[in-house]
Amino acid sequence: MGLLIPGFDYRRVPVADGVSLNAAVAGSGSPLVLLHGFPQTHLMWRHVAADLAADHTVICPDLRGYGASDKPAADTDTDTDTDADTDSYIDSAAYSKRTMAADIVALARALGHDRFALAGHDRGALVAFRAGLDHPAAITHLACLDVLPTLDMWDVMRGTTAAVGFHLYLMAQPPGLPERMIAACPDDFFGHFLDLWAGDPGAIPAEVRTAYLDACRAAVPSIVADYRASAGVDVDHDRADRDAGRRLTMPLTVLQQDWGAALGYDAAAVWRAWADDLEHRTVGYGHFMAEEAPADIAKALRELLSR
Repeated sequence: MGLLIPGFDYRRVPVADGVSLNAAVAGSGSPLVLLHGFPQTHLMWRHVAADLAADHTVICPDLRGYGASDKPAADTDTDTDTDADTDSYIDSAAYSKRTMAADIVALARALGHDRFALAGHDRGALVAFRAGLDHPAAITHLACLDVLPTLDMWDVMRGTTAAVGFHLYLMAQPPGLPERMIAACPDDFFGHFLDLWAGDPGAIPAEVRTAYLDACRAAVPSIVADYRASAGVDVDHDRADRDAGRRLTMPLTVLQQDWGAALGYDAAAVWRAWADDLEHRTVGYGHFMAEEAPADIAKALRELLSR
């Protein structure tokens, strides 16, 4: 299984037909689920999880398609004119944030928690956002770290500033080319983001970086499917909710770098359009804030849970 969070018990938990998630669990008290981002695994929460387990039941899963969790291929009919093995391509519908959010609710229930707090970073924050909209009775508190809701993300990405998100456009392409390009040099591709986005490179030690790269190298098709879903079905779900006036009703904390200044939007205003009870903070850390400033992130989550 590779690197583990010390003191945590590891379990494989069935959450859907043919899909089980790898989850690290420790502590006692009110439950808190922590969802990782890209290009990482549950290990990104290792410091924060150990801190919070002192007074909470902390659950850190690998998302479907990532790490040691299952990577279902719902449909391998890609309709692409290629001689490549089509079994390496995955239907992005299997990786909609709605489906991935349902995984997390099922995981918590399987562990005995019908209601729980939920925090996500990056891709995990998109899953957490969707869980908050789709399962409001299950989510007591919500935190989203360094991300915008999918629909808003595409709205603000324009012009030359969108170059920072080149991977979003690459993995949005039809099945075939993105998978082959990334699989040709996976360590270079995924390592690029670990290097570029880290405010403090020392926060991701060599053995953790290796674990991330090993996990991503083994999950190229499912990672691409996750991102492809965010250029399709996830946008449809967000737009339907916006048109219907659906909002997050639980206390929400959002921590973000100051991307709004760079890309020309008001991040707090974007989130206020979705949330009734919002605490929005601009932070000075790099993207991997749970690893760069774990004490601050743990403190912010405790403050959220007290609301």
